[in-house]
Amino acid sequence: MVTAKNVYKEVEKITRKLIQIGLSPDYNFPARKRIGNNLEQIAYAGMQDFAIVLKNVEYTQVYTELDRNRNYNIKMVDGALIQIMYTYENSNLASHRLAFFPSPSLHEFQNEPEIYETDEIYADIIDKNILPVPIRFDYDPQNHQELEHPKCHLTLGQFKNCRIPVCSPIMPNVFISFILRNFYNTAMRKFTDKLNLKIVYFHKQ
Repeated sequence: MVTAKNVYKEVEKITRKLIQIGLSPDYNFPARKRIGNNLEQIAYAGMQDFAIVLKNVEYTQVYTELDRNRNYNIKMVDGALIQIMYTYENSNLASHRLAFFPSPSLHEFQNEPEIYETDEIYADIIDKNILPVPIRFDYDPQNHQELEHPKCHLTLGQFKNCRIPVCSPIMPNVFISFILRNFYNTAMRKFTDKLNLKIVYFHKQ
């Protein structure tokens, strides 16, 4: 069984590795806390209300608010924000929210393009045809409805009813591996040995 302690340690290791290889210039280390008699939350130090994500506002405003309030676990080199949150109830996984918010614009690239153009790890993020699309994996069995609301699902963009079924809850390393492989592939291949992401899975739901 994957415990809250297992998840916390995995998030902590991920954070340290991304800092060490230079993919995360800003971050909040994970935090574990009781939020009720039987509830335990794994999130990040200084986590704030993220209701802005659910509001009907432009994505640029959503991103700006999250960034300004440092409401994330990890900020990537291109400004993308990563949130990793799990809730356990009576030692069992009750829910999770794993989110990736790409930066709407590369301010640093616009100011100092030579830094990006001379370092191969940025190869995947400087193309002009890239469209930033937020991604979220949710595990929410309490609101499960057959077909309408899968227990575990992927949401692309800010579409209210976009819930693509996923077979099981997702471990932190699996989530980060997905993000790196698909959006930072050059860096992923360059730092594979240093990242050394051990993959463990939750049981299928």
